[in-house]
Amino acid sequence: MKLPAVASLLVAALACPLLQAADTSSNYVPPSASERIDAARQAIQNKDWRKALGELNRAVRDEPRNADIHNLLGYSYRKQATPNLAKAFEHYRKAIDLDARHKGAHEYIGEAYLMDKKPQEAEKHLASLAQICGNTSCEEYVDLAKAIAEYKTKN
Repeated sequence: MKLPAVASLLVAALACPLLQAADTSSNYVPPSASERIDAARQAIQNKDWRKALGELNRAVRDEPRNADIHNLLGYSYRKQATPNLAKAFEHYRKAIDLDARHKGAHEYIGEAYLMDKKPQEAEKHLASLAQICGNTSCEEYVDLAKAIAEYKTKN
């Protein structure tokens, strides 16, 4: 009769470490998309494109319909040492599909088109910015207009 009681105690004793491990892991809270975006912005500021892309690719899985994340992904793909324009365009287009008035995405896709030697496409996004901004003095319009002018001077 004592054997089942000993067996019960043994099972309970062996289960205790497992309960602690399960309890410990349940306290882990993964970073939110906004925390990942903040970390990505810091990485972008430091020009750590690999880290920025890692954080943003995880963030976009949490929030696939977030235009800002797609815009930052496009920017990070475009700015790395060996630009990946195909991925940059993919994410800029997605950002614009999600928010047709996203000024940053229009500016940055325009700059990507200049890298791809398609100034006429960049000018279309400049025109979009003029409409979105209601004038030609918003920062995104001014920056893209300057990039187009520099492109034309060099080419």
